Order: sequence, then C-alpha cells, then structure tokens
Amino acid sequence: MTSDKEKWFTIEEIDENTTVISEYKHWEETHCYLLNGKDRSLLIDTGLGVENIWEQVQKLTDKPVTVVTTHVHYDHFGGHKYFKDFYVHEEETEWINGGFPLTIEQVRNFLVEEPCEFPKDFDVNDYYLFEGVPTRVLKDNDTIELGDRTIRVLHTPGHSPGHMCFFEEDKGYLYTGDLIYIGELFAYYPSTDPVAYMNSIKKLLPLPVKRILPAHHDLDIPLSIIEDMDKAFTELHKSGKLKHGSGTFSYSNFAIRL
Repeated sequence: MTSDKEKWFTIEEIDENTTVISEYKHWEETHCYLLNGKDRSLLIDTGLGVENIWEQVQKLTDKPVTVVTTHVHYDHFGGHKYFKDFYVHEEETEWINGGFPLTIEQVRNFLVEEPCEFPKDFDVNDYYLFEGVPTRVLKDNDTIELGDRTIRVLHTPGHSPGHMCFFEEDKGYLYTGDLIYIGELFAYYPSTDPVAYMNSIKKLLPLPVKRILPAHHDLDIPLSIIEDMDKAFTELHKSGKLKHGSGTFSYSNFAIRL
C-alpha cells in the first residue's frame, strides 16, 4: 500500500490486475476499483471529484479506460468529468444528465457534513455535479468484456433505482457499491426503496462469492454479511418495519437506516 498525508487518494492492490483507489480523507471513505484486462481497463466509480482520479488511473494502466457507475450519487460519479467513456444503468440516465433529485446546495452540505482533510485549494462553493450522456446504458445481466475478464451486471435497486453490483465469477469478486458495506446502510431517502433493497440482497445469496469489495469503509468484510443482511431485512419486513420512517436498526457490523 502506498499512502501520503499530502495526497487525497490511497492506492492499494487487490491482486496484480485489480487496484482500489480510496478517499480515506473524506468521511464517506469511498472506494473506486480499477480492473485491468488484456484489451482495456474498467474503473468502477470515480469518487467525489474533489481531486483528479484520472491522474492516479493513468499510473496504473496504459489501456483504454471505461468507467461504470454503481449508482448516480455524488460520491460515486464526481470524477466522471475526467473520462469520455462511461456506463450507467437505464434507471439513472436522467439523474446523470442533469436530473439528480437533490439541489447542489444539498449536495455541498452532504460533502462537508463531517470534518474532512480536504486539499488546501478545495472550495466547496465551487463544487458542482457532473452532467453527461453515457456511452452505454446497462441493464440487468449485461456483461462488460475486458479481453480476459468478464464482469456481470446485477441490477440491485433499493439504495437507488439504478444501483448495480458487479460480479466477476472467475475471481469470485463481488463489487457491491452501496448495497453492502460495514456501517450504516441508507434506505431512508425518498428515492430509496427498502423492500427492493431486501430483494437485491436476496439476489446475491446464490452467487459463489469469494471476496466482497464495497464502495465504502472497511475492505475486510466477512462473506457471511450477505446472509446476515438478508436475515435482518427479512425480519424487518415480516414485522412490518421495512418502510421509511421506522428508524435505525443496529446489528453486529452494520445498521439499517429507514
């Protein structure tokens, strides 16, 4: 792992062809994943856009780079402005093309919600949301081919309407975006759907997962968390609590905020 207190990004190797680029200096601790294939590279999410993630990516690959968006929230597509080729799920093409359901003032408030070590030249008043037209619109069960690596698209709504997880069966890697991570899961916004969230977790249960790679916080996640979350969501549903306004429910290494 290479880290520098003066640098915004932290770079860590998952394997010889897979790297995680993290924003640990921000309270969100967002992770972006670079998958290098024989023909091209895939970058899963681009982070906040506070610093230029392309400067890091070009140190790690000499292949053409495609960006794929787990979901269109500010902390996942902020760096799309540095890339020409990006994919989005069909349910969120309007969000990324100027129709995001929050105002820029709300987004800026989220960005600075907790104290962070922003770069010295960063001014939150200059922060804006990327807008653009995706080069490919994805749907459930599509595949993304990198030459010698195949990534399967899983539409997993709940946290957002067009949220996607990505499964690389050859390695057993499951890139979970904001569907699964250690910490508080958000299903309370008006644009979230708690029941869809539960069903998306269930969709992951049959997969032969060997490693979970989340979009936030701790990278060391037990595989059992999928079953644990399924049990938690299912019990909330059976008790009539899986709905907006029910509150926050805490478990061993995650919480569900409704």
